[in-house]
Formats: sequence, C-alpha cells, structure tokens
Amino acid sequence: MIDHNLMLSETLKCIKPSGIRKFFDLLADMGDVTALTVGQPDFVTPWHIREAAITSLERGQTYYTSNSGLPELRQEVSSYMKRRFDLSYDPSEVLITVGGSEAIDVAVRSLVNPGDEVIIPMPSFVCYEPIVRMAGAIPVIINTKAENGFKLTAEELSRAITDRTKMLVLPYPNNPTGAILEREELEALAEVIRDKNIAVLSDEIYAELTFSGTPHVSIASIEGMKERTVVVNGFSKAYSMTGWRLGWACGNELAVTMLSRIKSTVDTGIFKVL
Repeated sequence: MIDHNLMLSETLKCIKPSGIRKFFDLLADMGDVTALTVGQPDFVTPWHIREAAITSLERGQTYYTSNSGLPELRQEVSSYMKRRFDLSYDPSEVLITVGGSEAIDVAVRSLVNPGDEVIIPMPSFVCYEPIVRMAGAIPVIINTKAENGFKLTAEELSRAITDRTKMLVLPYPNNPTGAILEREELEALAEVIRDKNIAVLSDEIYAELTFSGTPHVSIASIEGMKERTVVVNGFSKAYSMTGWRLGWACGNELAVTMLSRIKSTVDTGIFKVL
C-alpha cells in the first residue's frame, strides 16, 4: 500500500488552507448572503472590455502570446504607471502575469533564497506568508496596531531587520484594513532600508481605491527605491476583472527577466484581447 502522506511535500504540509477561500466556497451556494471575504467589486466588468474579449474570440485569437505579455499591453501599462503614479518603466521592465497573485509568487521566488527572511506586515493578504514558505524563506511577521492605523512604522521595520532579511512586503493600500501610507511615511521606511541590500515587493493592487483625497503614492517613487522595488498591480479591483486573471509586475529589467524566466515554466502567456 502506498502511504500518500509520505508522498506529499513536507513544505506543502506546513501550509494552512486559506480561511478566506474556505468561507468564499461556503458562501457560493448562499444567495441571500453578502460575501465580504475576497476583494470582489460590486459591478461587472465594463462592457467595452467584455466586447473586446468577445471580438477576440470571434476572430479566433486564442493562441499563445509572448511570455512577457503582448508588447502593446506592456506599453499601455508603462504609460499608465507614468500617467497615474509618475513612475517611468520601459515596456521591457513590465511583465504581464496571471493576476497579481502570480506576480507576487514569481517575485518572491526570483528574489529570495531558502533561509532568507521576508518581512510581512499583518493583517494583510493571506497569500504572502504561504508563498514565502513555499520559496523556502522565513516569514517575519510584524503585527501592525490599530492605534497606528494599521500602518507599518519605521521603528517596527528597523527592529525586524536582521542580517538575513532579504525582502520587505509592502501591502499598501492594505487589504483588509484599508490603511494607506502617505509620502512622508514611505520616506521614513525608505530611510531604514535605503543603505541595505533589501528588496521591496510593493503590492499596489488597490491603488485606485483610495478615498482620502490624497492620490496613491508608490514607494518606488521615493528617491533610491525604484531600483530595489518590484511593483505589483493589475486589472482585478479597479476594473472588476477578478476572474480574468490579469496583472503585472514592474521593476528593473534584470529582475523582470528573472520573473519572466519562472513564469515561462508555469504558464505560456495571457489571452489575447485587442
């Protein structure tokens, strides 16, 4: 008899199932319940986007695309990042991914080694910690406080850094707390790590959903941070395209090339919608 338990990865056996996804599945058959578990907008994908997809299907455009993403799409993402956040990325520094989650996964696996430490402020997106563990790295959790508005502070960050720290996950605007970081708060964080060999994974998927009156600021726009930061974003939240699985990562060309190298082994491009 085969012992299936012995066949499983020891790393995977240590990963806890997602509680959010469990509740999401339970609520799927409850029509009278409002689900507040996953970041799903309350409107359908705008018609002009759905129409473009229908047209692509009618034209038979269902073949492989470039592993990095359609050149036209990477150019548009580059223009968007400049227009909205004053960040200049060449299309070669943009990688189109299967949602923001794949961007996070390939970024972690590209930049950390087994035994490295990755700092993760909590509460935040449930996938950061298991992704770090599956890469063989060690999650270092900072439990942010209500009295600070659930914002990561420079003091908390400084205390968490060790000689083994390789990456900081920066999950702002934050899911689930709604916390955002103002420019001066980002500058304080940058001051802590600017002279250290620490990468930043900035998950900015909620960048368009801030309501404080102050536009979102990316840590990549802070002096000395762009070259060490991978910015993750996507279409899911702002355009209600969660099921379409379309995201992107922006970073220096070497980092994006490494991200693309991993991506090429797990998928072969995104559906062509023109």
